[in-house]
Amino acid sequence: MHPATRPAADPAAAAAAPATVMPAEWAPHERTWMAFPPPNDTFGPAGSDTLERARRAWSAVATTIARHEPVTVVADPVDAAAARAALGEGIEVVQAPLDDAWLRDSGPTFAHGADGSVAAVDWVFNGWGAQEWAAWGSDQHLGRFVAERSGAEVVPSALVNEGGGFHVDGEGTVLLTETVQLDPGRNPGATKEQVEAEIHARLGTTRAIWLPRGLTRDYDEFGTRGHVDIVAAFAGPGTVLVHRQDDPAHPDFEVSRQIRAVLEAATDAQGRRLRVVDVPAPTVLDAGDGFVDFSYINHYVANGVVVLCAFDDPNDAVAARILGRAYPGRAVELVDARDIFAFGGGIHCITQQQPAARTGAGHGQGRR
Repeated sequence: MHPATRPAADPAAAAAAPATVMPAEWAPHERTWMAFPPPNDTFGPAGSDTLERARRAWSAVATTIARHEPVTVVADPVDAAAARAALGEGIEVVQAPLDDAWLRDSGPTFAHGADGSVAAVDWVFNGWGAQEWAAWGSDQHLGRFVAERSGAEVVPSALVNEGGGFHVDGEGTVLLTETVQLDPGRNPGATKEQVEAEIHARLGTTRAIWLPRGLTRDYDEFGTRGHVDIVAAFAGPGTVLVHRQDDPAHPDFEVSRQIRAVLEAATDAQGRRLRVVDVPAPTVLDAGDGFVDFSYINHYVANGVVVLCAFDDPNDAVAARILGRAYPGRAVELVDARDIFAFGGGIHCITQQQPAARTGAGHGQGRR
């Protein structure tokens, strides 16, 4: 299957398109969207222990967030009753066919229109670059489904892209990875200039910082080929958190230093040198199936809270303190993410924020 299901992005058309602006993740939310793990090759068949583990892990994240803001979970129609039972009252369940449960990637990216209303960018989703193991016959439609269900204006994009493949500061800067947006399986023949034109038009950004790669394990058979949201994340204008692996035996020891060097040399859309904050990786190196990609960068910022991956590791507390300082005024709640990582992602990968409509003039976003 060819990865693109829409015409290739035209930089001139993108530049002329009505701009939408994606606010920073710490801006006020209307709600959080998630998906309920369906039976598949990743999670296992119906009734399996692995599927139940996945559903417990996803539900723990959903119920944690629901204490702070509304949560809507998309479930396949055959799993709707199981989803309602697992999630309990207070979490809305809506039904749509599902292939997988990584809604950060298959769902839309919410943004603001010129009048401050909420819009939803519907990227092309093709199974992380049309990978042989992936299925996306249903998930390629999730962006539009979630957008329409939310009441947001749908803004289609011809770019093959996933929400885990970029991160914005709300002031015009976006982090990208060369091995994601320029992946031949996603956007064959695309140049940085073409990608940036479309990204800037849809996210309202003006400055792209390209990282050369992601973490080592992300290039294994079932990886995303370099999603940025496990290695670096803005935590305020001019401030970026970066994954730091401290053990020279781990291949990400060198990778994390390479990424840090790029960020240290970069300037944001406002012309500032970035303040780079190291977040040490968990101390565990191997969870039984090779070098881990455990990372605290893959956290989720919701109203009044930071939902942080926990690994039953001494560095859980270290990361909680760092993120508590990075996001002042927010509680930091640790949720065991080992099972989520075992299935191929983290807390940020399974969540997608819908911002509140913006009131007043201007697109600027407050720091918190």
